[in-house]
Amino acid sequence: MAERPVWKGQLRLSLVSIPVEMYSATNTSARISFRQIHKPSGKRVQYQKVVPGVGPVKNDDVWKGYEVEDDEYVLIDPDEIDAIRLETKKTLELVHFVDVCEIPPLYFDRPYFLAPTDELAEDAFRVVRDALAETRKAGLGQLAMRGREYLVAVRPCGSGLLAETLHYEEEIRKTDAFFSSISRKAAEKDLLEVAKQLIDRKSGPFDASAFEDRYAEAIRTLIDEKVKGRKPKRVRAEEEARPRGGNVVDLMSALKESLEKSGTKPSSPKKRPAQKKPAGKAAPASRRKKSA
Repeated sequence: MAERPVWKGQLRLSLVSIPVEMYSATNTSARISFRQIHKPSGKRVQYQKVVPGVGPVKNDDVWKGYEVEDDEYVLIDPDEIDAIRLETKKTLELVHFVDVCEIPPLYFDRPYFLAPTDELAEDAFRVVRDALAETRKAGLGQLAMRGREYLVAVRPCGSGLLAETLHYEEEIRKTDAFFSSISRKAAEKDLLEVAKQLIDRKSGPFDASAFEDRYAEAIRTLIDEKVKGRKPKRVRAEEEARPRGGNVVDLMSALKESLEKSGTKPSSPKKRPAQKKPAGKAAPASRRKKSA
């Protein structure tokens, strides 16, 4: 079954408009999901919209309510929302450009693939793609979709483009409430040196295939055993030995042990040069004469 685009429209750069299609870049069907089942009957659990003291209600009688105080709501007719709903623009215009690494990861929301709709659009599409790649820039614009307006960053991805929806600034929490109690004091230099060696030892190209969802794999094994009528085996994750204590000596020992296990030995931290004692003041001339 062919993948269906979540949005179709024009990617615009100044006076150049390129017909494009947007597809979800993530595969949510790969995740394991469960249904709630009534154990005695084996049937799925269904849900009804119920009002206390009234009972089940019809969908047509359900309005949206914005809570202004405890249990006090401003009622809004669904037709009123539809009346102010943004029309789904058919244009994603790139109006500003920033360095790709300049956007904080905290702002990224969902990724989508952008592809030209046909061969006629491909030439202009490749020009925009290559221009962004060579300048190492991401194009910013806004896109109306599903009644909402999204902030979007567009950058090269393989032979196509990646469009990532971004959070607006008001949606991002300030860090003060969470980090204000953390000291800004720099880490001990000796500990920092060993930690940097450990990071350097374990550094390499990004490869997502090197990581597996062990929990999902255990769930699949459990399901397979259930289907086959076998008694499922309990799976326990291996626990690594963790150092006890939180003082500097234990931390240094743990870092050095980690380096040894990673296949390298830590180089001895450079010793600080001994500070020279300040030279004493010269004896007064009268004393030098007496000692002569």
